[in-house]
Amino acid sequence: MSGLVLKLAPKERVLINGAVIENGDRRSRLAIMTPNAHILRLRDAIHPEEVNTPVRRVCYIVQLVLSGDANPQEARMQLLRGIEQLSQALTDHDSRAQLTLATEAVLEAQYYQALKALRSLLPREARLLAAARA
Repeated sequence: MSGLVLKLAPKERVLINGAVIENGDRRSRLAIMTPNAHILRLRDAIHPEEVNTPVRRVCYIVQLVLSGDANPQEARMQLLRGIEQLSQALTDHDSRAQLTLATEAVLEAQYYQALKALRSLLPREARLLAAARA
């Protein structure tokens, strides 16, 4: 396994094991070789006041694990329950595929991959919520 590869834009910030690291003036790639390192792109971060939908709530829990603010073992059941609840509402094929990827990632403690799969559901959730309000 080659580890996680982060492609960073100029001046992009990333949180690695509690330290905020800012990229320089050029695009770069970082290969994270240490397994289970706590990594979170700050551009992907969801702020607590933005946790106002079911998908965002589950994403936020994953984010807490990635930032080192939540114990992975304690968050695991919460995440699996949250993903199961999402699967009851998001029943289309594409959503189910992303939820399956997220579940597998959580079971394998690959939290960055879980966040990536869950974040792909945010636009769909926004459309569904907008349609429900209309």
